[in-house]
Amino acid sequence: MTTDTAFRVLVVDDSNTIRRSAEIFLKQGGHEVLLADDGFDALSKVNDYQPQLIFCDILMPKLDGYQTCAIIKRNARFADIPVVMLSSKDGVFDKARGRMVGCQEYLTKPFTKDQLLSAVQQLASAPQGVM
Repeated sequence: MTTDTAFRVLVVDDSNTIRRSAEIFLKQGGHEVLLADDGFDALSKVNDYQPQLIFCDILMPKLDGYQTCAIIKRNARFADIPVVMLSSKDGVFDKARGRMVGCQEYLTKPFTKDQLLSAVQQLASAPQGVM
């Protein structure tokens, strides 16, 4: 284990490859990992397991990442859970839209193990509400 504290992290992505990569990286960092393949699955897992951090893809069928994040942030029980958007797009508009729905960070795919673990450490230890 490379971290002092293990966090329960939810990874939401419709790509099995991205989910598995993130799961491997996070487990190597000593974290507990939950996986969801779409926004509805994510909402159910947030409710059942209350993760301490969420990585959420933007482009997903049915419920996209922006909608998923907005629903999580509107619920007082989960509003303080940091959300990191994952996207292959890194435009200013995409990042601004992510901030508008309450995400704390934005990672561009493909991400590295270091980027993922760094985001966990940074957000899991930061006071909530601070971007």
